[in-house]
Amino acid sequence: MTGFGGGIGGRTEAVAAEAMLRQVRGYWQALRVGDALPLRARIDPRGIEGALERAFLIERIGPGQAHFRLAGSFFADLLGMDLRGLPVAALFDPLAQPRLAEVLEQVFTAPGVAELALEADRGLGRPALSGRMLILPVIGEGEAPLAFGCLPTEGDIGRAPRRFLLAQALVERLDLPPAAGLAEPRGSSPRRPQMQPPPRAVPGRRHLRLVKG
Repeated sequence: MTGFGGGIGGRTEAVAAEAMLRQVRGYWQALRVGDALPLRARIDPRGIEGALERAFLIERIGPGQAHFRLAGSFFADLLGMDLRGLPVAALFDPLAQPRLAEVLEQVFTAPGVAELALEADRGLGRPALSGRMLILPVIGEGEAPLAFGCLPTEGDIGRAPRRFLLAQALVERLDLPPAAGLAEPRGSSPRRPQMQPPPRAVPGRRHLRLVKG
C-alpha cells in the first residue's frame, strides 16, 4: 500500500502531501474568529475533502499525553488495528515518545501549532515511509483540551504495524488575547520557530470516514 495510492511517484506524493497540509491548516485558520482558537463544534469534514482518511481528533488525557477521539481509516491501515482510545504515542517508536510528549504539551497548553517530520522504522517488509503530521489546537465545550490535524505520508506502508521516529518538530506558539484560547500554565515551554499559515481552503463535499473513540 502506498502513501497516496498505487503507482504514484515520489514527486507526486510530495505535492499531494503539501496540498493536504495546506488544506487542513487553511480550514483551521478559516474557522478562527479573530485570534481565538476554532471551536470543535464548527469543524465540518466537508471542509477538509483532501484529507478525509488521514484526519484525526485527539484529546489531552494528562501532561504530554493524548489519545485518539476520531481517526481516519488510514490510521487503522498503518497500525493494523482499531485506534479507538489508543494513545497518540502508539504511532511512535519509544525513542520518539519523550519528544512527542513535549510537543503535545506545547500544543495543548501554550497553545501552539505543531508540524512533525516523521520517518518510519524500516526492515523486512517495511519499506521507506515518511510523513508530516500537523497538529492544530481547538476548543471543545466543557471538554479536555483538543486538537485536530492530518498525517500525509510518502512511500509504502508495507507490513503493518509501522511506527515513526521523530526527525524534526516545529511548534508555533500562538499569541492569543485573554479568554481567546487556553490559559498558559506555569513552567510552559519557550517559543519555537514560527511557521507561516498557508492559504485558506475551500470546503469540499465528501464525508470523513472516522473511527469514534
